[in-house]
Amino acid sequence: MKLHLLPDRTDSAAANMAADFLLLQRYPLPAVRFRHYGWHRPAFTFGYSQKIAFVRDRLPPGEPVELCRRPTGGGLVDHREDWTYALVIPRGHPAEELRATESYRLVHEALAAALRRQGVAAALQPAETEDTAASGVCFQRAEPHDVIHRETGAKIAGAAQKRNKRGLLFQGSLWRPAVRAAVDWARFQDDLAETLAAALKAEAAPQPWPEWAEHEFEGLTEQYASPEWIEAR
Repeated sequence: MKLHLLPDRTDSAAANMAADFLLLQRYPLPAVRFRHYGWHRPAFTFGYSQKIAFVRDRLPPGEPVELCRRPTGGGLVDHREDWTYALVIPRGHPAEELRATESYRLVHEALAAALRRQGVAAALQPAETEDTAASGVCFQRAEPHDVIHRETGAKIAGAAQKRNKRGLLFQGSLWRPAVRAAVDWARFQDDLAETLAAALKAEAAPQPWPEWAEHEFEGLTEQYASPEWIEAR
């Protein structure tokens, strides 16, 4: 199977969430797909099941930010200094059939390996971590199989997952200040593509952005930007 490396894009929080979901739902080819993306404005995203009151209490006071509920789970993520990616593993790939903890570990082992090529002391948080209660805020505490800094113990990377009949969507975030090293991010992206391809036994290849029906992307973006979606809980 191919690993399609899609072009980088920068967009609003709602448009980024819509693009990730359409990569899961409407991708025209049976391939693993990966993209790195940025944010037009300072943004926070939060998990599908989180309460909006909890989230608003933890936003930076007095600072205008975009806020969007993700289609995946997980906690509140600050995207102001992160490196964000989405990975979709389609139905039928062996990694899509793994338990959630094992697919999480597989992807983060590839990410940690790519960071080590940059001289970052990256490792995975042990699975036997005693305190596994989620804090609700992504980078406050590392949970099992998160990427951490071996020397400081700081959490470097986490992700949220969504599985449906189309496959498995990862939305991942790497907190740049936690790496404590001078990283060439363009080279890191190439290294991550290589380590993911090896982990998923897929052949990496650049691929143009898929052509969706314009009304579908715009409609989903509007949905993710709506108060009804953001304040649903």
